[in-house]
Amino acid sequence: MFTYEEIMSLNELEMNVYQYVLKNREKVGYMKIRELAGEAHVSTTTVLRFCKKMGCSGYSEFKVQFKMHLNNQIEPETDVDISNLADYLKRFKTAEYMETIDRAAALLMQSSSIIFIGVGTFGMLAKYGSRYFSNVGWLSLCIDDPFTPVFGEHGEETVVVALSVSGETEQVLNMANGLKTKGCRLVSITNTPNCTLARMSDCNISYYMQVRKTARYFNITLQAPVVTILEILGNKLYCAAPKRQDLIGESQTDEQGPNDSPQKHNNLP
Repeated sequence: MFTYEEIMSLNELEMNVYQYVLKNREKVGYMKIRELAGEAHVSTTTVLRFCKKMGCSGYSEFKVQFKMHLNNQIEPETDVDISNLADYLKRFKTAEYMETIDRAAALLMQSSSIIFIGVGTFGMLAKYGSRYFSNVGWLSLCIDDPFTPVFGEHGEETVVVALSVSGETEQVLNMANGLKTKGCRLVSITNTPNCTLARMSDCNISYYMQVRKTARYFNITLQAPVVTILEILGNKLYCAAPKRQDLIGESQTDEQGPNDSPQKHNNLP
């Protein structure tokens, strides 16, 4: 109820009804249509048009739907259930799951830069992943604004890590697709492996947690597995860092040539 499309469809008089309903939500459920029309300074016909634009056949149905809408705004008490997390940690130890982690780590190790993407809560987790990977010596950045322009062809040396519970968030899918078209490889972390984001990825890590949402549809699914995955991947990169530095050093030596030597600053004390 009161979706963006519904509100945009209201004319000025119908908007008066909308404003009155929201300011007097406890009274409206007990008011007759003539009473509401009088208080909102509109006709009963305007009230009926308002109700139909809210998806109701008439004023009586609107009052019922509105009461249900108000009841859904009451947040239920939630108990912290860590049994799902315990089950996840058991799965984490399996050889099959670790093989998936290793495949993702192998892709990341081949990269020269890593881009984390996510929106909302996962935008914050993307920032955490970017900082954690930077701490272990990998060039990492975070994009949590879906309108951020990314120019140039990146190629396979850039790996994108996309974070999403559902794997169906339009903004994340658009960012992931845009970066893949620029040549980036894609690693995704999602709740299930059969979502769109997982299927378009070069490697997907799923964590299978029970999805939980508040009465207002905010996602409160436990995200401890995502942090665990990011930190495990970061530690694998950290362990691979010396080998990576050796390869970079050998490459620089080859480019420098056997008879070249670093410039000496003899004028320094």
